[in-house]
Amino acid sequence: MAGRFLETYFTPQVLAAQQHYYGRAQNLPPQPERDPLGDEERAFIEARDSFYMATVSENGWPYVQHRGGKPGFLRVVSSTQLAFADYKGNRQMLSAGNLAASDRVALFLMDYPRRERLKIMGHVRIEDARKHPDIVVRMAEPDVRSIVERVFLIDIVSFDWNCPKYITPRYTEDEVRLAVAPLKARIAELELELGRRTSAKEGEAV
Repeated sequence: MAGRFLETYFTPQVLAAQQHYYGRAQNLPPQPERDPLGDEERAFIEARDSFYMATVSENGWPYVQHRGGKPGFLRVVSSTQLAFADYKGNRQMLSAGNLAASDRVALFLMDYPRRERLKIMGHVRIEDARKHPDIVVRMAEPDVRSIVERVFLIDIVSFDWNCPKYITPRYTEDEVRLAVAPLKARIAELELELGRRTSAKEGEAV
């Protein structure tokens, strides 16, 4: 667990809640300014095809959006920076507007089959795709570059892994297809063998 994550979120009110419900509050030693990603975090991020992103509006309300794409669309630029291309949407610009007021962001990444989740906190800089086509080329695949409107660059402050408790496993169509492929192949073999035996018996009867 990266200590900077807890140090940031363990505000006085959070510590008071810990004390109230559990009789004591967690006391953390001083933490580094940033917690860089390791190999495990990098591999997990690069395998994701979606994540949830939270920002806070100027009037103090949290806002969560879903982002999706091909696995790896959330790029690990370095151990302390992520980036992703933002596509054309409903033109509400809620996340972009919120980040103009406060650059803080929280990401929530899920692996439902393995019951794993990774939370990341950081600061965002948004670059207009029209002004930085070179960044778009680096951050988006050729088939989606025409719909990229901006690129989000996230400077990571810290991250945290959650336990698998209460995560319900869910599977994509591709994952289900891969899992049942051996079963379908075996069924096809058995059907073929059954057909041969049936034909043989019919031949004997004649």
